[in-house]
Formats: sequence, C-alpha cells, structure tokens
Amino acid sequence: MARVPGPPPLEGLRRQIERHRREKPARASNFVRETFCMERQAARDKAREWFDHWPKAAYWTEVESWRMLEGDRIEFTMRRLPSAD
Repeated sequence: MARVPGPPPLEGLRRQIERHRREKPARASNFVRETFCMERQAARDKAREWFDHWPKAAYWTEVESWRMLEGDRIEFTMRRLPSAD
C-alpha cells in the first residue's frame, strides 16, 4: 500500500505573509474619507457629486458627519469604500 504524504511545509507561506504585513501595514479603516467646508448650496452640490460618482449601493457612500458654521457654511465629511482603481 502506498504511503499517504503529509501536509506540505508552511514555512514559505508564513514568511510570505510576514513580508506582506511588513510592507503594507493594515489600515485603521477601509473607508476613504474627505472633509469639506463650503457654503450651503456648494456643500449640497458636492455631496450630490459624490453620490452620483460613487453610488451608495456599491460604495456605501454617506455623509459621515456635518456641522453648521458661521456665515451659512457647512463643514462635512464624506465617506465611501475605495474603488478598484
């Protein structure tokens, strides 16, 4: 009867994983964020531009936070998943 080979050595895979982790450390978040400070209408237009370019269904695009400033200005942060490019 033939001998059944054991599992392959994993040392090469272990080294490859360690090298990858050293070269590309993990990000704190997978989301891309950008903060803007604009007049109210410009802020609406910019948010619409984000939703048109990165649809919510595919990229989980959303206005993550916002606040009103003096002079009818809005500070807001847009968030989305990174694209493949």
